Amino acid sequence: MTTLKQLRLRHFLDEWQSIEHQATQENWSYAQFLLALAQGEASRREQNRISRALSEAQLPYGKSWTNFEFDHIPSLNPAALMEFSQTTHWLESGSNILIFGPSGTGKTHVSSALGTSMIELGKRVKFLTATALVQQLQLAKLQLELQSLLSKLDRYDLLIIDDLGYVQKSDVETSVLFELIAHRYERKSLLITANQPFSQWDKIFPNSMMTVAAIDRLIHHATIFEMQAESFRKQEAAKHTAKSQKTDR
Repeated sequence: MTTLKQLRLRHFLDEWQSIEHQATQENWSYAQFLLALAQGEASRREQNRISRALSEAQLPYGKSWTNFEFDHIPSLNPAALMEFSQTTHWLESGSNILIFGPSGTGKTHVSSALGTSMIELGKRVKFLTATALVQQLQLAKLQLELQSLLSKLDRYDLLIIDDLGYVQKSDVETSVLFELIAHRYERKSLLITANQPFSQWDKIFPNSMMTVAAIDRLIHHATIFEMQAESFRKQEAAKHTAKSQKTDR
């Protein structure tokens, strides 16, 4: 038992007796017995890895493919999106995904579900709102540690930046956002959600040259998804109002 603890074979330690009983009942060979223990150990370690990675990623809770209403977004191609969710090739080539659409159409939901899929496939993911990310980058720049922070973010195969359009533009914010985009260009992937099309990104990047340069780097190796539909939240509010009015009658 001490040896199993030293080797950190937790599943072996916890389950060997029950698996031994099953092996005896079913007349397994020694090889079958050892294989069952090894498979259980591998499964437990993978579950623990996914749990740690999800905690690290800080993805919004409860947003998965199984509870996303694709029928609500006719402009979205589910097959194309699912293709990205089933492979890591796009991450390994440093490609990006850009998701555009009005507020409340499920952009955050889709980005979170895709992030979860990448974690399940063995990649490291980090989810940040654009506002929170900019605040971190600004602070790092003031402390002369921006390059250090950019290098730390390199540990993530996918960096999800949610609601880019809500960033309050200023020269400082423009600078740090552009430096992040330029730093990850053709090296590490970004998934960006925004409610503003490229034609309105001058509201995010007040310097037109920087706006063009940022967009150019993002779209060079990118797939763009459009999510044009009525807000889910608006629909839910309307249903709730209608239900309340019906109850009051």
